[in-house]
Amino acid sequence: MSGSPQAQMAVEYTLQELKKIADTAYLQPVMVPKWTRGNPEVAYFKNAQGNQIKVNVCALGGSVATPAAGIWAGVVEVSSLEELQALGKSKIQGKFVFYNRPMEPTKIQTFEAYGGCVDQRYSGAEAAAPYGAVGTIVRSMNLRMDDFPHTGAMSYGELPMEQYIPAAAISTNDADKLHNALQENSNLKFYLHQDCANHDEVQSYNVIGEIKGSEFPNEVIVVGGHLDSWDLGDGSHDDGAGVVQSMQVLETMKATNYIPKRTVRVVLFMNEENGLRGARAYAEAVGGTKEKHILALESDAGGFTPRGFGFDTTPLQMQQIQSWEGLFKPYLIHYFEMGGSGADVGPLKDTGAVLAGLRPDSQRYFDYHHASNDTFDAVNKRELELGAATMTSLVYLFDSYGLSKKLKK
Repeated sequence: MSGSPQAQMAVEYTLQELKKIADTAYLQPVMVPKWTRGNPEVAYFKNAQGNQIKVNVCALGGSVATPAAGIWAGVVEVSSLEELQALGKSKIQGKFVFYNRPMEPTKIQTFEAYGGCVDQRYSGAEAAAPYGAVGTIVRSMNLRMDDFPHTGAMSYGELPMEQYIPAAAISTNDADKLHNALQENSNLKFYLHQDCANHDEVQSYNVIGEIKGSEFPNEVIVVGGHLDSWDLGDGSHDDGAGVVQSMQVLETMKATNYIPKRTVRVVLFMNEENGLRGARAYAEAVGGTKEKHILALESDAGGFTPRGFGFDTTPLQMQQIQSWEGLFKPYLIHYFEMGGSGADVGPLKDTGAVLAGLRPDSQRYFDYHHASNDTFDAVNKRELELGAATMTSLVYLFDSYGLSKKLKK
């Protein structure tokens, strides 16, 4: 996580790796927030028969802790933030708010399903606290039924600190158990203990490596992923995959003796998960230079089989990009669509660069996203390599052709 010893180890390791393949590699300082989980969370409830049912939960990133003795309180279940207003303070005060809206399984684009319910994770505590809730329990952002709770960022918005309440995620299996138990006994009690804490900001770094352009060194192609991850697993899909794929773009150029016309720069961003500090620091730093960014490509959707790219650009620029689809079609990586690039390249929009995000098959991504099973053994080496090759292909085309003069106007 940002600010952790492990994040610093990631900085040092990737810097050394980039020094082996880049013309230059260096660190860009950035201050980042620091949050720690502390001791493992404990949660359970008693069903209608009086049996104690232990459930799998995890604190959401940025949450405060419970009191040392934990919290033992009733539960009110809702499916949206809007339901809170309808219920009113009298039905919420002194209880946990249980947000149980699942990801929509009919959406083929699973990131749309994620976007359709992540508000309850991010803003659930902020919305519930003014109604007197003692804490929030949020169904994990996961399409699969399993026992892994999924963490992720949450925010208290503009609430004063004295109104902060603990926020936790519950696994999908256990969310269903709690829902069913509430149908039998709406007065059941739920226990939660978590030991997390927010700390002062600490110094960290983006890691940057580049091969200088031979003809147009001030025209820059950025390719990157983010170094930080959540702490439950080791972040192999989110976003170790994107980090190594980005480094592999330079490695492939070196291995094939390809000399780029334009500067190809790998940026390994710090603090994507809970602040985007690295992305903003990079964008601010290049704002005062003579460089022109023409492409900013991000891999932050897992190391699964690549399908193509999402682009954030103008319709005219998209015409040029879509003219390359036929080159990708034989490899089934020709999904070229407007919409969706990546969080870390987003701050570069004002530079005029085409923003792009690698789009792997997303059906399995949320099985692992922000959970303890996001580990190295969940990554398929061949799929990871296919993604890196797909990224290198797009970088090659932008390096070879740039943006046409007509489109630059």
